[in-house]
Amino acid sequence: MADHLLPSTSALLDADAAARIAHIRAPRWIGHPGASAAHDAMRQLLERPPSLRPRGLLIAGPYHNGKTMIAERFAVDHLRRADRQRAWVIQTREGAGLSHFYASILSGLRAPQAAGWRSLSRASEQVDHLLDSLKPRLLIFDEFHSALRGRRQDVKAIFSFLRRIARVHDISPVLVGEIAVYDALHDTEEMGSRFDTVPVPRWGFDEDFSTLLDSLEASIPLAQASDLSRLPLARMIHDLSEGLIGEVVEIVTRAAIAAIESGEERITSSSVMALGYVPLSRRRNSALRHSMT
Repeated sequence: MADHLLPSTSALLDADAAARIAHIRAPRWIGHPGASAAHDAMRQLLERPPSLRPRGLLIAGPYHNGKTMIAERFAVDHLRRADRQRAWVIQTREGAGLSHFYASILSGLRAPQAAGWRSLSRASEQVDHLLDSLKPRLLIFDEFHSALRGRRQDVKAIFSFLRRIARVHDISPVLVGEIAVYDALHDTEEMGSRFDTVPVPRWGFDEDFSTLLDSLEASIPLAQASDLSRLPLARMIHDLSEGLIGEVVEIVTRAAIAAIESGEERITSSSVMALGYVPLSRRRNSALRHSMT
């Protein structure tokens, strides 16, 4: 067994290049302190006693930093252990107002949308009926910032709905989104007092980031150790990723595939540099963008 790999990953070294590349490209779960804190907070809400005013949770951070995977992983783990599904992930639709928000819930609860669903009264009745039947304890609204792009009165109506399902159905809403959600919640004390917050910030260049790189390397079937957490390679990955976990995974994925295709079987500073990777903040001003003008 290669000492730098997990046993399950080491077993893949005997596979052909196509199989190893497919494994590298597959989505993977990487546990980290922010994810653990979010899972602990959601677990406490799931296991809480009945309440007249259940608290909600906000999981907030920048784009491409693993928030969706945190939510989906929790829901999957819950399903594996539970006799009945009590945590549901709702993908918040783009669009302003309650009609789009109701449509998001109906889709997330896998319900057919009745003809005339754009009638708020009919949609509200259908949502209430589903919540009465399914009795969820958590509704996890992913990409919740999508619901904030309407008029102020639309946002107020959605927040009013969240308060109502908490009071009437004993549901803890979990809002997953960008930092704009935090600002909207705390625009009034009424909403801000109902939600705890678990931040999922950009990664600093620290011991936690080194542990993240070590965990990632252990899951990638390369025959030679890359020592991703060692300088200067770790610093290069951090700078290119700008501390976003989704960008870290993308950089390491591309470099690992190149290492297999070249036969080098390890990631180096030179091979990462050869990717020509453009950090997220600079892509709008990249050479590709200018070539289209």
